[in-house]
Amino acid sequence: MKNRSTYITSSSIGLLLCGLLVFLFLSKKSDAYTDLAQLNCHCPPGFKLNEDNKCISQNLYLQYDSPNNVGVGGLQTGLPKVRDGFTPQEIDLGRYLFFDPVLSLDGSMSCATCHIPAKGFSDGLPTSIGNNNLKLDRGAPSLWNVAYLSRLFWDGRANSLEEQLEGSLFSEEEMANSPENLLKTLNDIENYRHLFAEAYPERGKKDDIKLTEISRALSAFQTSLISLNSRYDHYVHGYHEALNPQEIEGMNVFRSFVARCAECHTPPLFTNQQFAVIGTPEPDGLPLDPGAEITFNDKTMRGAFKVPSLRNIENTGPYMHSGKFETLRETVEFYTKGRGHAVPEGEDLRIHWHIWEPNLSDYELDRLVDFLKTLTDESFMPKIPDALPSGLKSSI
Repeated sequence: MKNRSTYITSSSIGLLLCGLLVFLFLSKKSDAYTDLAQLNCHCPPGFKLNEDNKCISQNLYLQYDSPNNVGVGGLQTGLPKVRDGFTPQEIDLGRYLFFDPVLSLDGSMSCATCHIPAKGFSDGLPTSIGNNNLKLDRGAPSLWNVAYLSRLFWDGRANSLEEQLEGSLFSEEEMANSPENLLKTLNDIENYRHLFAEAYPERGKKDDIKLTEISRALSAFQTSLISLNSRYDHYVHGYHEALNPQEIEGMNVFRSFVARCAECHTPPLFTNQQFAVIGTPEPDGLPLDPGAEITFNDKTMRGAFKVPSLRNIENTGPYMHSGKFETLRETVEFYTKGRGHAVPEGEDLRIHWHIWEPNLSDYELDRLVDFLKTLTDESFMPKIPDALPSGLKSSI
């Protein structure tokens, strides 16, 4: 009874605080403010609001341990450390920012231009399109479960979500903005001044929007993109009818010492967060992408890329850093064609030791694809705003 009373008291305090924030916000609206829905006072699905108005991640994997955080254990294995603890208001403000093209220099691109919800928070292109329709060198990675990732971008050049998003916002090839212009733009929009004041009530209501607040709100939204409720997860948590016999066969191939898929795409996140040289071919006519060699200034990492999570992989094609393979079937077949078979002439790459010649049959490859499709889960898909604070139309 004590725990239940504490929970009720905490929830009541949270609701009272939420109501107070909305009341204060409404009472201070200026004539220039165009009505938008107030920032959400409730956590997104998969999170629980604590007594400090912070959203704390909740999932069934919290009941499992991951000894030393290494290796491939049983199916009931714990997740890496998650980044959580943002307020509902920060997360919701980040949602508006994520979909608003006002963040780009010319107002034509938003974060969602390259990270489209319906396409697994990727963009469905072999390589993304940047500022002025510039064709970029790599595809857009999915954002599902980025709250668990320690390095971002294919080459791992960002150590935090803030660093990652500022890299895209202020890249001449991508959103092409500058810190100074972004701050001036948002501070000139009365809607955003009100929303930032609501999300960060500890500062003065008339204070200018700060770059750290923009980065934090965008990061908060991205950490809410959780996908851990697939049919595979149902199977892990004890409902074995969630997978059919062919999908279970595929899972066994995936986890086998012959195929070794799980060594790098380690469940339950389906990545070990390491970098691997696998010798994937580049699109026709393009030179080898050095990948993480540049980030780490390490020649042994030439052609290395971050091992991506396979969550929602069914929706994030085409595949590999350059979108070389159109289908999952082509992608899994690459791994059974022989070690280094696609390495360009003249390149001496340090191919990862797990890349060898498993000689998987067509049947086993088909079952692998069946299994990968069981990792699809978009049940916590966020809502695209009906209207944006800038007044611009969404770019997706």
